[in-house]
Amino acid sequence: MIVRYALFEGKIKDGMTEAFRKEIMEDLYPIWLEFPGALEVYCSFVDERDPGAIEIPLIQSVKYPDRQTLDAALESDVRARAKALTGEICAKYFEGTIHHHITEPTVWTK
Repeated sequence: MIVRYALFEGKIKDGMTEAFRKEIMEDLYPIWLEFPGALEVYCSFVDERDPGAIEIPLIQSVKYPDRQTLDAALESDVRARAKALTGEICAKYFEGTIHHHITEPTVWTK
């Protein structure tokens, strides 16, 4: 299993948090759900952080069964559409950068 995270590091423009979240959920999240081969898609809005921690108002993650499936998703037209819309939304509401991390999680269960 592989999980690709998108961390939106920065801040939402003053007074725009609700509009940002609404547009992400109504317009962008449905496209994220279309990523070919995706097993799970999470959209996590950050409500609190430790004192002094960097601002990350949104963490998006997509779980794939393997690297090959992830690579195919990154080459898909769905990603191109998502990337274009992300740029539009961020231009209106977000000041910062987006960086991606690919992980191979270890799952612990009780």
